Amino acid sequence: MSTHSETLEHGEHVHEHSWKGYLYILLILLVLTVITVTASRINFGSSSANVVIAMTIATIKASLVAIFFMHLKDDKPINGLIFVSSLLFLAVFLGFCIVDADSRFDTRPGTYKGPISGEALPSLDVTPVPAPAAAPAAAPAGEHGGAHH
Repeated sequence: MSTHSETLEHGEHVHEHSWKGYLYILLILLVLTVITVTASRINFGSSSANVVIAMTIATIKASLVAIFFMHLKDDKPINGLIFVSSLLFLAVFLGFCIVDADSRFDTRPGTYKGPISGEALPSLDVTPVPAPAAAPAAAPAGEHGGAHH
């Protein structure tokens, strides 16, 4: 059977769900997963920007799952409002955390033992440094090496 029908106990409310619709959502979720992996390998300038982009993509994917696979679109509108408001509150709270983390000068723990800065990291540029020119050796002064009398 190509459709799934659901009848609620309180009335004649029927929802038809086609497998093609689920397939489209699955393809969209797979494309968003590829975008997530690609975005994780790109530096967008700051760690906060990377987090915001990753969380935005994850929120879109979670919303698609909730709307279509969990049938939120067929449910009462108040449930959709609760879902959207929870996403907005989560975004506000995470936004405060990002602002707090960005306002600090050094976010490394006090027990951090790694390099202090980028300049302290070893360089991969290994151009050989020329050795200083050797001074000519002077002949030792003594019995055999001096001027003739």
